[in-house]
Amino acid sequence: MPVITNIDDLKRIYERRVPRMFYDYAESGSWTEQTFRDNTNDFEKIRLRQRVAVDMAGRSTATQMIGQDVTMPVALAPVGLTGMQHADGEIKAARAAEAFGVPFTLSTMSINSIEDVAEATTKPFWFQLYTMKDEDYVRRLIQRAKDARCSALVITLDLQILGQRHKDLKNGLSAPPKLTPKTIANLMTKWSWGIEILGAKRRNFGNIVGHVDGISDASSLGAWTAEQFDPSLDWGKIEKLMEMWGGKVILKGILDVEDAKMAAKVGADAIVVSNHGGRQLDGALSSIQMLPAIMDAVGDQVEVHLDSGIRSGQDILKAIALGAKGTMIGRAFVYGLGAMGQAGVTKALEVLHKELDTTMALCGEKTVHGLGRHNLLIPEDFGGRWMAD
Repeated sequence: MPVITNIDDLKRIYERRVPRMFYDYAESGSWTEQTFRDNTNDFEKIRLRQRVAVDMAGRSTATQMIGQDVTMPVALAPVGLTGMQHADGEIKAARAAEAFGVPFTLSTMSINSIEDVAEATTKPFWFQLYTMKDEDYVRRLIQRAKDARCSALVITLDLQILGQRHKDLKNGLSAPPKLTPKTIANLMTKWSWGIEILGAKRRNFGNIVGHVDGISDASSLGAWTAEQFDPSLDWGKIEKLMEMWGGKVILKGILDVEDAKMAAKVGADAIVVSNHGGRQLDGALSSIQMLPAIMDAVGDQVEVHLDSGIRSGQDILKAIALGAKGTMIGRAFVYGLGAMGQAGVTKALEVLHKELDTTMALCGEKTVHGLGRHNLLIPEDFGGRWMAD
């Protein structure tokens, strides 16, 4: 077993172990992938202020996200097809998150269902909702999340229309994989993954199959999902969904100051500054570039989280120091899951926690609550030069 010291170590194992279409699904963006690259690269533009001769005994990374105690300001983001990265992937990721003390968010497009994850865990998790044209299905989905005691509803706002993801199109992405000469050749090199998937609880979208009339196989599912994302989603519909849920709501996919103001106005408990990991609007700014302006606009009105591009504990620290109360990680935990299953997700969280704790200490802070812009060296034009008129 190689020594794993960072998230990239897990990524290398993940790439060797998981079929190409599922690796590409995670490790890609839309169109030219400019925004996908900027999400990580822009973190590097922010430097850290080293401080010395500060008492660092008794440090703590513990805090709260939407009132929930967390070991560190991190939640596992909703990632579709997680059960194709590793057999029973959503269950294993949820168990790892629960044991570590951070929230897990189940995607609408998960392989394991809401009920599967609820049965396999002991604490409430968050559920992410994609709004569909089938309003009856959406109502039943929300009720299922309530019945499973989910503690927050994460409504994704930036996928009314699916971004063009070239690698997914070229790979013929599907769950389970369609058996073509190309996929068969690749699957033959991933035999350990295949053996585990054959023993998985599910190999199709567990929140959809069996819950929508006429959905019985991969072809009917594909046709349904291709035309079901609701392009008419607006703030009025968001308010209706929030009322239908009746509990804590996080609005994910905010990348503009005006949208952040609207999210605060409708009463969201938190927003996630996010560009869907660079998988929707290519050419949009990175999440970290937009965070300062959004914090200045609504940071005193709504809890702000950030995702897209986080690959280290230092990235987490930078987001928190810029004002975010929490972060979400997607690819970072998927690398661990694909590489080593539940143990890999745990390892990813351990790596991030170690990096966050060490960096916090070397910046002269004992708690995440003490972090602020005073810990950072930020280029004068960071974010501001991109502001619209």
